[in-house]
Amino acid sequence: MKTNDTLSIASVNLLLFVARQRGVDADALARAVGISSEQLRDPDGRVLVRQIQALWREITAATGDPNIALQLGELVNPVSIGVLAYVMMHSPTLGGAFEKLCRYQDIVCEGIRTTGQLTPAGNQFVLSLHIISADIIYPQHTLNSELSIYLSAMRALTGQRITADAIHFAYPKPVDTREHERVFAPAKLTFDAPETAMILDVSLLNIPVLNANPSLSILFEKHADTILKQLKTPTLPSRVKGEIMLLMRGEEPTLATVADRLAMGVRTMQLHLKELGTSYQHILDETRYELAVSHLREQHMSTTDIAYLLGFAEPSVFFRSFKKWAGQTPGAFRLAQATA
Repeated sequence: MKTNDTLSIASVNLLLFVARQRGVDADALARAVGISSEQLRDPDGRVLVRQIQALWREITAATGDPNIALQLGELVNPVSIGVLAYVMMHSPTLGGAFEKLCRYQDIVCEGIRTTGQLTPAGNQFVLSLHIISADIIYPQHTLNSELSIYLSAMRALTGQRITADAIHFAYPKPVDTREHERVFAPAKLTFDAPETAMILDVSLLNIPVLNANPSLSILFEKHADTILKQLKTPTLPSRVKGEIMLLMRGEEPTLATVADRLAMGVRTMQLHLKELGTSYQHILDETRYELAVSHLREQHMSTTDIAYLLGFAEPSVFFRSFKKWAGQTPGAFRLAQATA
């Protein structure tokens, strides 16, 4: 079942940055999964978790590197992921930074839950990662990238070459584990584990974070709390999008119908959307594009069927609209997916 779980634009841009370092057309990859250039320029923007999952598929195919997620922490600045990074940077100790990571995880990605606790003996600290979104269909990429960035962030925050005692992966052992061993050396690696976790010596929790500023910590935490509250409260555009997806069954959902279902007047909804920097037509187009990309990857559906399913009166209208959104026709997009 698809969800509306999201992650930050900052996270998307980190992944696209890595793609560019490998000589890949990152903008084309973003368009292929329904992410526009306007979205990428919005520092407070969010994209759907399922879009980033599609982006993982596109990047691994374009680079030919199935282990690129493991290298993410080495290829990007781990403290450039927005407000969560700032909160962690101004925590007094590494243990405090972990506490902030667990509290504000959703700001970066709503698809992962990170928790931390001491082992019964009290000599080790376990940072556990749990996938909580049904939209995460490539758990290896998601978990590998998170662990890689966590390790790199610990080193950047403290200025020390921190290593884990052990890493547990809640997925089957790959045929080739050399890259896992290189990235996480000298940690002991375990696959097919009950949960994904990084096990650290408890003494690491007391290492001071370099240049931490208590005053800035309070400021950034206040901002993080505001963002977290907003995430938990559905916005009007997300509610409109949800209604459009429910109503799009072979005909175009009208503004009046959606406004009525949200118990709002048409003019009132238009004004509120305008205040938020969007419009009903923009949300409708965005939703259609995301659904079109998803349907085009299902080879059994014809482009004509997709056009009518998305509520277009004529296939030609869908073709023109998709070309405007993606820079190529539906047929060209589908062919590119099949040969990738």
